[in-house]
This record gives sequence, structure tokens and C-alpha cells, in this order.
Amino acid sequence: MNAPLHPTLERVTQRIIARSAGPRGQYLHTVETSAKAGTQRAGMGCANMAHTTAALPASDKLRIHAEKAPHLGVVTAYNDMLSAHQPYEHYPELLRAHARSLGFSAQVAGGVPAMCDGVTQGAAGMELSLFSRDVIALSTAVALSHNVFDAALMLGICDKIVPGLFMGALQFGHLSTVFVPAGPMTTGLSNDAKAKVRQQYAQGLVGRDALLESEAQAYHSPGTCTFYGTANSNQMLMEIMGLHLPGASFVNPGTELREALTKAAMDRAFANTGRTGAPRIRLADIVTEKTIVNGIVGLLATGGSTNHTIHLIAMARAAGIVIDWDDFAELSHVIPLLARVYPNGKADVNHFHAAGGMGFLMQELLEAGLLHADVKTVMGEGLAAYTQEPWLDNGALAWRPVPKTSADTSVLRPVSEPFSADGGLRLLQGNLGRSVVKVSAVAPEHRVVRAPAVVVSDQQDLLALFNAGQLEKDLIAVVRYQGPRANGMPELHKLTPPLAVLQDKGFKVALVTDGRMSGASGKVPAAIHLSPEALADGPIARVMDGDMITLDCERGVLEVEVDAATFAARAVVHPDLSHNAHGTGRDLFGLFRAHASTAESGASPLFGDRP
Repeated sequence: MNAPLHPTLERVTQRIIARSAGPRGQYLHTVETSAKAGTQRAGMGCANMAHTTAALPASDKLRIHAEKAPHLGVVTAYNDMLSAHQPYEHYPELLRAHARSLGFSAQVAGGVPAMCDGVTQGAAGMELSLFSRDVIALSTAVALSHNVFDAALMLGICDKIVPGLFMGALQFGHLSTVFVPAGPMTTGLSNDAKAKVRQQYAQGLVGRDALLESEAQAYHSPGTCTFYGTANSNQMLMEIMGLHLPGASFVNPGTELREALTKAAMDRAFANTGRTGAPRIRLADIVTEKTIVNGIVGLLATGGSTNHTIHLIAMARAAGIVIDWDDFAELSHVIPLLARVYPNGKADVNHFHAAGGMGFLMQELLEAGLLHADVKTVMGEGLAAYTQEPWLDNGALAWRPVPKTSADTSVLRPVSEPFSADGGLRLLQGNLGRSVVKVSAVAPEHRVVRAPAVVVSDQQDLLALFNAGQLEKDLIAVVRYQGPRANGMPELHKLTPPLAVLQDKGFKVALVTDGRMSGASGKVPAAIHLSPEALADGPIARVMDGDMITLDCERGVLEVEVDAATFAARAVVHPDLSHNAHGTGRDLFGLFRAHASTAESGASPLFGDRP
């Protein structure tokens, strides 16, 4: 039996519903007016229909021209630059063949770009990363704009790709839509061992050859990287929000079970069109205020990526739902941390999956009244189906109940015995603005830092100071002009190893930035996404070297200890940021930078800061 819904979830959800009434109503009106009776291609002109089917075999043409059977569009993020997306190469042929075997039809509607933050960390290309999410949303909308599909499959995994697919697909919320993962790579070099070599390299103790060998052993095959960063947080989100099949998120690529789940995803997409006798379930029916709250709960219960304090906000706005950091923070106080996956522990997502994975996690949260059970999913009404795990019964896909106990309580625990009583995400606010900090991997003794500021406007400047031995002291690194309008808000993951080295030497160290950290941000406290950003004349632009700053994760305080009148009187002279506007494609993104909303509004040029 599930416990009654926790009153905090009920309160936050009702607040979101009230706040979202206007934009949600507009969104649902658009959905209703976009749907057609019968198939979406019903009534198409003959020339339009001929263009749709020109490249298809005769059997598919007959099905589509008859306008009776559902037609499915695949939007794919395939490329073989990304290990996570390489397995998608052969999905289209598999899906087309499976559709034909069912008497239906499918086409690749379009492709979307997919870049790898692991390649671009610390490089100019990282300044395109955040806005690639919005490009993917636009590309998804273009792919589906032919308006001939009754259902859609979204093929994507990594950092910006799933949020972008989600945002774009919601513009076609009248369609039956299922998200299709490809799974994580098998376990390689442990994440702890990899992190140790990174710190050794930062100190000059090992050379580039040793570093490259370590990284290659960690990232070694097709599949998602196995640490719990944004990519795997995406997979968790799609499952807990009911957009994956149960248990699909963390099944390895190239396995029989993976292929069976992929075919079954198409089965559900066709069934949910309502054209095969089953009830109609549209994407807009699944993505509601309750579903978004369930997503936040999942992030908190697993110690998920801080990037989703931006992405999930933008994703929700695409459905007319308005959330903010107060919602995250209030829920964080009551959601226990149930998983320890690197960087919040030694395990990787394969260990998490083997310990019980998403099914065990959702079962625990449901029984404690910490998830909305009364939601629609791709499987139908409610979340009960998500307390089951997939397996092959004599070669046929089947589901069975997940175990009632965790197979490894060092990785995954019940609500009665959490790693932490709260979700490990804090809202920090004070005279420097509002920011978020992830503390699930930060030791309690490092959660309060009071130290003088070291101020830079480029992460390379901080790295230069570290390499010159000028940071051997207590400090709070203030890295500003890293917001969405300044340079596209790149991740600053390159700063993690040197700051960790200083912390390990016994110094009090923290980071304050209007930029992002990696979804794998770890043991150094980092007040990130600080809003307003420096380029918008946020208070961070007035901080000077030596100013004492208090970063208190326990009390939720971020303060510069300068008299208010003195601080306000400081002149702000913005540095020359013209180098952020040119090269590596950055010239094309000036429009995005100029119109980006604040981080707390999703840092998107598509939806702005409007409620």
C-alpha cells in the first residue's frame, strides 16, 4: 500500500498548478487545436502525400495512402562521435521492420545535433553546449512539422539532447510519444581511480600519457558514460516521469533485452495513438504538474545533476508549467537521498541498476508517499508498472516485480535507511543573489566556508593562478561573466580537480559563479547558476579580490561581507567579452546569448523570463 501523499509534495504541487494556470491553459489549448480526427495525415493533398511517401517501398505507401494505420516518426540524435548515441545507428532499420511486422509504418522524421561536453570541457565549443539544447528543441519541431505522424519515438540520451527533444516534442503534445534510451557502457576503470589520476595530473605528478590511459579505460565502449552526471540523470528523469518503458534506462547496449525494449517502445507508441483499441495517451496527458514534481523528487532522491535546476525548468515551461528554485529547495527538505552513485559515491549506474535500480527506487518513494502515483505514463494509468523490471522469459520480453530489498545498500537504500534525510540540493541566497549548490557529495565539514574572494572573469585565469602556486590559502573562487548572456554558460568542470587538490591540502575552498558546473560536480562546495549574472549587472560584478564571502550550505546563505552602501556604490566596468562571440561557431549564437533568460527561468532564448 502506498502511504498518503506527503503534505509538502501536495503543497508544492498546488502552488505550481496555481502559478502555471495561464501558460498551462494556453499550452493545452494549442494541443487540442493541433489534433485531427483520425490520422494526422487525414485530408492531406495528393502532392503533399506523394512527397511524404516518395522514398518508401510500395507496401508502406499503400498503408500510408490508405490513411487508416498509424504512422510513426523517429527523431534521432545518432552520431558516432558520442559513445552514448553510437548504438542508435541501426535503430531506424530495426524500427521500420518492426512497424511493418505490426502492419504499421515508420519513418525517420529528422535528426538533431548532439555534442559531447566531455570533448568540449574547457574549450571554446563548450560555449555552444547549453544553447545546443534549444537548437535540438527547434530541430525536433522542424522534424515533426510535416504533421503526418500519429506517434513519435525520441532517440537521445546525453546532457542537452534529452531536454531539447523533450522541449521540441511538447510542441506536438497531441502525439503519442515515447523516449527510447540506448543504455550505459559496461563498467570500466573506477570513477574514484579516474578522479585520482586527474588530481595527480593537476599537480604535475603524472604526465599526459598516464592521464589519457586512465580516461580511455573509463570511457571505453559504446554507451552512456557510467558516472551519474546529466546524461544518466536524464534517463532517470524519463523513467520516473513515465516516458520510458519500466526498467529501460540502464540496460546495456547490444543486448537482447535492449533490443526487445526498443521494439516494445514502438509497440507502446502505436498502442497509445488510440487507433489500435487501447486508450489514447498523448504526450501532453503525461507531462503535467504532478509529473514535473515527480521529476524533481527523482533528482533529489538520487543526487542528480545540478544542470537540471536549469533544464527541468525549461522543459516544464515548454508544457506551460512554471517551476523555480524555491520548489526544488522545499522538496529537498523532505526527500531522502537513496542512492550513492559517483560523484556522490564509489558506484556507477551499472551498480545502481544491479542493486535494484529505478524500480526499487520508485517502489520506495511510492510506499512513502513521496511520488504522485495518480499520473498517466506511456504504460497507462499510475506508476504501478514502474515497480517492475524487464527480463527475457524464454526470449520474450516480460516484467516481474522488483525485489523488496536492495541488493547493495552501499549503493541503493530504502526510505527507512537513507544516506541522508534530505535531497542534497540547497538554494543559497543573500546580497549576491540566488544560486543552487549540490551538497550530496560534499562532506559536512566542507559545507560552510568563510574566506576571501579570488575574482576572475575566465576559468583559465584561475587555472593559471593555481599552476603558479598562488592559491595555496583559504579562498572562495569567484568566476564571473560565465552566465548565459555573457558566453553561453559553459560548464566549468575543469576547475574541479585543482579546487579539490586545495581542499585535500586542508584549505577552506569554495566556488561562486554565474556559470555552470558539470553534472558530475563533486566534493568542493559550488554556488552555481548565480542570478542575476554579472553581465546583467548582478551583484557578483561588484565583488573585489579580498572581500570576505560566506557560503553556508546549512543555512542557505551566500553573502559578501561589505557594507551595503559601499557595495552599491562600486562602479561596474564590464570586461571586453568580444572574444566570446567569435570562432568555433560562436558567431552564430549571438541571438541566443542576447535573448537568454535567467538561469532560474531555464536560461533559454525560447521562453524568456515571462511567467
